[in-house]
Amino acid sequence: MPPNHTSSSALSAASLLLLLFSAADALGSASTLAVVSGSSTVCGITAGKSTQNISCSSPGSPVLPAVPFDSISGGRNFFCGVRSGGLSLLCWNTTDPTSAYRPKRIYSAKTATVRLKDPAVGDDHVCAIEDNGSGIVRCWRGPARLFPSVVVSGRFQSVTSGRGFSCGVTINDSLVRCWGDSIAGEIEKGFANVSVRELVAGDSHVCGVDGVSGLIICRGNNDSGKLNAPLGEAFGLSGLALGANHSCALRSSNGSVVCWGRQFNGLTETPFELIVSGADRVCGLTRANFSVMCWGQSSNAVSVQQLPKIIPGTCVSNNSSCNGCSVFPDSQDLCPGSNVICNRCNEGPPPPTQPSAPPPLIPSPSPRRKPSKELIAFAVVGSVGTLLGICSIIYCLWIGVCRRKKIHNSVLPTIAPASTVAIAPLGGSPSRSRSSIFNRQSSRAVRRQRSGTSSSKHDRVAEEFTLAELAKAADNFATGNRIGAGSFGTVYKGKLEDGREVAIKRGETTMTTGPWVKKFLEKENAFESELEFLSRLHHKHLVGLVGFCEEGEERLLVYEYMKNGALYDHLHSKRDDDIGRRVIDSWKMRIKLCLDAARGIEYLHNYAVPPIIHRDIKSSNILIDANWVARVSDFGLSLKFPESEGERLSMMAAGTVGYMDPEYYSLHYLTAKSDVYGLGVVLLEVLTGRRAIFKEAEMAEPVSVVDYAVPRIMEGEVRRILDQKVVGMYGSNEGEAVELVAYVALHCVSLEGKDRPTMADVVANLERALSLCDDDHSHGSISSNDISLGSD
Repeated sequence: MPPNHTSSSALSAASLLLLLFSAADALGSASTLAVVSGSSTVCGITAGKSTQNISCSSPGSPVLPAVPFDSISGGRNFFCGVRSGGLSLLCWNTTDPTSAYRPKRIYSAKTATVRLKDPAVGDDHVCAIEDNGSGIVRCWRGPARLFPSVVVSGRFQSVTSGRGFSCGVTINDSLVRCWGDSIAGEIEKGFANVSVRELVAGDSHVCGVDGVSGLIICRGNNDSGKLNAPLGEAFGLSGLALGANHSCALRSSNGSVVCWGRQFNGLTETPFELIVSGADRVCGLTRANFSVMCWGQSSNAVSVQQLPKIIPGTCVSNNSSCNGCSVFPDSQDLCPGSNVICNRCNEGPPPPTQPSAPPPLIPSPSPRRKPSKELIAFAVVGSVGTLLGICSIIYCLWIGVCRRKKIHNSVLPTIAPASTVAIAPLGGSPSRSRSSIFNRQSSRAVRRQRSGTSSSKHDRVAEEFTLAELAKAADNFATGNRIGAGSFGTVYKGKLEDGREVAIKRGETTMTTGPWVKKFLEKENAFESELEFLSRLHHKHLVGLVGFCEEGEERLLVYEYMKNGALYDHLHSKRDDDIGRRVIDSWKMRIKLCLDAARGIEYLHNYAVPPIIHRDIKSSNILIDANWVARVSDFGLSLKFPESEGERLSMMAAGTVGYMDPEYYSLHYLTAKSDVYGLGVVLLEVLTGRRAIFKEAEMAEPVSVVDYAVPRIMEGEVRRILDQKVVGMYGSNEGEAVELVAYVALHCVSLEGKDRPTMADVVANLERALSLCDDDHSHGSISSNDISLGSD
């Protein structure tokens, strides 16, 4: 039976690929040469150049980027390639002139951070293997009836694709597993219990080299005799290439080509390093000079003059990557730098298995003696003691380990008993009876305990200030000291008597009766929330709490001063001479600030005890300190959250228009994915330079940045949405990074929370995007207007 599949509910790549590519008949596996039958195009990875870019043969062939590729695979109307290092999987339609031969990037919602290898093009689907040792195969597909999922169960060392199906060779036992339409089960059954060394698919059949006998085995449709492989010596044939009605292989001894099937001739006079097939043709890379020759049914081979020298295999970093195989002799001339090409080393019988270790010697049993009473008593006491010891160990593990919360690598929760926390009396309040109105929690001492060590060198304890001290620090809350507003009041810059610069948030003061009571209670609750959370949460990407003040109706919170203000101000400032604006007018800095904020939110979701939902993630709540480190601020709307994954809270929506999760806003379902949506909007702000809600013109209707950006990203028009102040700085690797951020944002703002990534996923993606800005591995860029996004 075909293996099971893991379904995914993210944006479907099926519809995307179905629109991009029409059905293909000639199919196969990863190589450095590919045939696209529908357009009579032959493409290959060029040799002797530092870029290892792709070149194609036909007039008007695709305009390909000058970036390195590891391997490619072709079908009838399109081919795909994996960039060197597995950075991305790109596909080109060579028969549709309206596509302008733009590359279409194929993404997986769960694997944006996973590098890929060995693409295998089928008719309307593409498969590739995760290049992380896991052996996981990902497929991006067309009609859902063929591929109901994109994650194939099992671990594979290679994958090949045919019309409506794919097959792979498993890692552990080299068995064949197939999935897709009905013929997949028939093919897999035909290879039952056969270990293979090489496997290649054609239109409706598959051939492989038996790892034991060394003979060719073919299974599937045989209406043209394409399964009738010639008999010969063991491991005499390899290097398979299959088309619609033919099969071919290389002779291991001299590199000549043997073919079988409908009116298809081999080529005995020219030795080849490798061959690939289209629907009705075969192309090979000659040993003499690495040129390409092609031939069809009953036709003579002709040289493909338009192609330069093509590499015979993937260039790898060093000799150790060859896993014991020899190095191709001309590697130094074919690969850039010190990279090498590994020779094929799978001819010959499999290496003998290591003999199993001999069983341990068991001494002969001695004659039985009747145990004494003392021995019996000793055994009983020892058994009881051992049992008690085991129970004690289990109990300790249950209390000390099994119930322990997840600990962030830089913040270790150390909640102390309430009796050990000393909090100064909250004097000066003339109206203690108001506590019944506000329904406060029982112990401020407990709520002000710390849940983690400070990100600074010394522990910090929330200080209590008097109103007079803070008024003096902020010049009596002068208008000139006003630097912003928060969830319950106005923020002022201040300077304490000891010289520390701080930000002081002063809650609004109003009457406590009449129509103002609700508003006052909301402000009071916001004060309580921020004081509770920030006095126990300390992380380098969260704004630190210095202290508080509570006198009468006055509620003030004192924070670390963030010298460089809010991300919002830098993105939307109209001052061209603003230093901060110039600093963030680079994609690397913008991505870095987004990553900082994502790490802060990830801490709240995954490592705070209990977990916390911020509920008001927006660019104005992402502040930047003197060292250009971004920190999440304003916890006035934050809530503790159930720790069980998938739980949600049902409550009236709160937050900021434009950033609010539509699922939360309309259905009142609050989950951790609500914060993910807010960050997704921030990512779109960073990419576009536009506000969350903006007007194209003065008299135009307001538009959300989500509605503006998402359709363009889906259409592959990323460059059209980019902030024009930064787009001119698009570097060779920054293009790849920006496209990845656009992809992340696309999934973060999915309408349904279940389709959004977790904050851990977002952090991993942004870390990779930031690393791409410094990655010297790439030698070129791919224009973002040439990219479209699909997902599982």
